[in-house]
Amino acid sequence: MAVTKGFGPDAIDAVVDAGCRAVGESYAQELRAKAEAVAAARRRGAAIHFIGRLQSNKVRLVADVVDVWESIDRPSLVSEVARRAPGATVLVQVGAADEPDKGGCPPDDVGGLVRACRDAGLRVDGLMTVGPTAGGADAARPAFRATRRLVDELGLRTCSMGMTDDLEVAVEEGSTRVRVGTALLGPRP
Repeated sequence: MAVTKGFGPDAIDAVVDAGCRAVGESYAQELRAKAEAVAAARRRGAAIHFIGRLQSNKVRLVADVVDVWESIDRPSLVSEVARRAPGATVLVQVGAADEPDKGGCPPDDVGGLVRACRDAGLRVDGLMTVGPTAGGADAARPAFRATRRLVDELGLRTCSMGMTDDLEVAVEEGSTRVRVGTALLGPRP
């Protein structure tokens, strides 16, 4: 997935022109401001993924432009997405790196949150996680391994983990989707 957060709408056009069919954005207001480029990307077959930490009150801003919600981490967000985007495709975010500022459901609570999503009519495609901030790529290995194990235990399809700096480790640990921004577009402005 190409992550275009922090870049202008032209970045969305560029990654879709290059053949990318999944575009990730992290900020509701920024995504809303890129609505024209997002609509064009969707018409060309690209799916828009919301990958950032999301406040429940921001769901309404982007419900009509998000195809996949990759950061579902608490019941209140499940309720709001189900209300604003019935039947939406979601990934439950696992707090496997134990860094609260990144969001994520505690690993022991993931099964219950997946059930809550399904009970609310959402389509759970898989899980996602973000590796730890410190320690380099190998420091992410335990979090990635734990998330992959949960994906398998729950019988889910998608395991979204890994970014530019740790994507090799993520793939080694079973990621089926990596989020790449800096390696494609350079440092964020």
